[in-house]
Amino acid sequence: MSQFSLEGQIALVTGGGRGIGLGIATSLAQAGAHVVIADYTKDLAEAGADAMRGLGRKSAAIVVDVRKPESVTAMVDATVKQFGRLDIAMNNAGIVSLGGIGELTVEQWDDCMAVNLRGVFLSTQAEVAVMRKQKYGRIINTASIAGKVGFPALSHYSATKFGVIGFTNAVAKEVATEGITVNALCPGIVGTGMWRGETGLSGKWALEGESEEASWERHQKIFLPQGVAQTPEDMGQMVVYLACAPHVTGQALAVDGGFSLG
Repeated sequence: MSQFSLEGQIALVTGGGRGIGLGIATSLAQAGAHVVIADYTKDLAEAGADAMRGLGRKSAAIVVDVRKPESVTAMVDATVKQFGRLDIAMNNAGIVSLGGIGELTVEQWDDCMAVNLRGVFLSTQAEVAVMRKQKYGRIINTASIAGKVGFPALSHYSATKFGVIGFTNAVAKEVATEGITVNALCPGIVGTGMWRGETGLSGKWALEGESEEASWERHQKIFLPQGVAQTPEDMGQMVVYLACAPHVTGQALAVDGGFSLG
């Protein structure tokens, strides 16, 4: 058996219906885990669960609002009821919006805090309650390179991701002797909704007369020593490693093509 085998383990991925979350769920399934997909719409959750079954794994689709304690508790309870335990929790649900400090609204700030930080807190709290009984668990929280280095027009987003890293480090110390590890994943520049499209960063930061595609290519060269963006599958590889690493905890590990080298 490979040292990175997750054969028979039960994983839960929030925001698992598309993008980075689906890439992570796919990697977990390929490593042998049965993967529960939780997302904010039924269509996204079911599409993700169908993809897991297509890989030969058991799955379930759960609709969750990570801002609400009762919804998060129901998600974890449903996972344990159907599969008997919870070994790996990937708290990936998140949102992003753009706004410079002069235009950022209170609603944007509150929405980002509610999903990206409150959601990670509520999910981790519910997951730890189960994992403590098992005396085993792996929790990975999605942060960002924006949790290590601030980006213009993303002060609210960066604040949540810096918060996720601090929260992760603190909780890891609380549960360190209970068979539970808690780490943060810090994706770099991934070609999903935060970056791509006219409303994404590559669109917003396009030079006069520059297409979104050209801006996307230019920013990869600007920010990344490797010169190429990362993929959801790259994130999945790191999560599989963390799920298999008993003595890695409290860390914020970047998968960013060298961006955070400084």
